[in-house]
Amino acid sequence: MIKAVIFDMDGIIIDSEIEYLKRDLAYARTKKPDIKMEDLLGMVGSSREDAWTCMVKALNTTQTWQEVRDDFRRNQDVFSELDYRKIFRPVIPDILKELSQMGLKLALASSTQLDVIQHVLAINQIQQWFPIVVSGAQFKRSKPDPEIYLYTAAQLGLEPSECLAIEDSTFGITAAYRAGMKIAALIDRRFHFDQSLADYRMESLSEIPGIAHNLMEP
Repeated sequence: MIKAVIFDMDGIIIDSEIEYLKRDLAYARTKKPDIKMEDLLGMVGSSREDAWTCMVKALNTTQTWQEVRDDFRRNQDVFSELDYRKIFRPVIPDILKELSQMGLKLALASSTQLDVIQHVLAINQIQQWFPIVVSGAQFKRSKPDPEIYLYTAAQLGLEPSECLAIEDSTFGITAAYRAGMKIAALIDRRFHFDQSLADYRMESLSEIPGIAHNLMEP
């Protein structure tokens, strides 16, 4: 029986992964013009270190992942380069309201850095629904390591088995699975995610309340 729903952010609350990937590709092509988007798919849904290690491999550079990431950031402004309102999924507020009315606790657990999370929630006016917000940057290892989900469950005062994680990426699903949570995965055929560990696969986020209701039954 679940008592909380924990949301991932990228790919769930905002359709950001394709936009990030386009931006990463544009940067990569300044270093290696013949690079393909397929070479960077490993960045999608990954932790900071795993994502930028993928970029290092694709560029075939001797730089560390931190050096490559820092070079990228010197030429990017995450707030001005992307309008998070345009990629916000409009069904989210109604879903959050319905889950709250069902008596479920809500939390957000994202690999993204905290300042970006807070900006996304504020600009889309949904921060009030998430009293608990956790960033992967708080941990040595984020998804697919389960620590972020174990920590979030503890902050909710619940066992992991009492939580439903809303995910899309292979790493996110794996993290929630390792934590011992139920998982509802949003299908996204653009990135070839392995969603085999998910308990549910959704064509639409509007399926979340129904799934949650079923899992609330003893």
